[in-house]
Amino acid sequence: MFDRVAARYDLANDVLSLGQDRAWRDLVVEAVAPRPGQLILDLAAGTGTSSEPFERAGATVVATDLSLGMLRVGKQRLPHLSFVAGDALRLPYATDSFDAVTISFGLRNVENTAAALREMHRVTRPGGVLVVCEFSTPTWRPFRAVYSNYLVAAIPKLAALVSSNPAAYSYLAESIQAWPDQPTLAALLSDTGWRDVAWRNLSQGIVALHRASA
Repeated sequence: MFDRVAARYDLANDVLSLGQDRAWRDLVVEAVAPRPGQLILDLAAGTGTSSEPFERAGATVVATDLSLGMLRVGKQRLPHLSFVAGDALRLPYATDSFDAVTISFGLRNVENTAAALREMHRVTRPGGVLVVCEFSTPTWRPFRAVYSNYLVAAIPKLAALVSSNPAAYSYLAESIQAWPDQPTLAALLSDTGWRDVAWRNLSQGIVALHRASA
């Protein structure tokens, strides 16, 4: 599915998020706090848009994604970045390899969330950090119905205008609605070995940043 949306993936994200995805990416970088000399794993990196800011901060970033189509587009656009094909459930990296691991809008697409979180923990050095940026549950109850209607009705229509595979975005709406809320994901992080788990709501809880330590 992601191979088929790779060509216009970044444009579609920009339109469907009403431009907010850029601010969300900036906040992910702020939460990771990359430093020169660090090695960072950016999972579900897609075309590398989320990875490039880490490199600009002086860190070494490894953009990893399961979709070869996404990686091809990313390598064409950002040839200076390292792109690796990899499954979040079986990461091709040694234990304790990375100073930080981040995954933005990709964790809900993994077949086994708990197994993926344990695998991310395995490749993170002791004291390293995990930052998960994912769609979540709006904090203001009256807004939740409006948001749900947007997901079901508006996203497929907007995707038809900008995406190379509009049908894939029906899955997007369904996966967001089925995703656990902020406290539930925080509990799952703790259960899979992560410490000092905390979260920050973005855009009134439409998106949440969860941060934890290995």
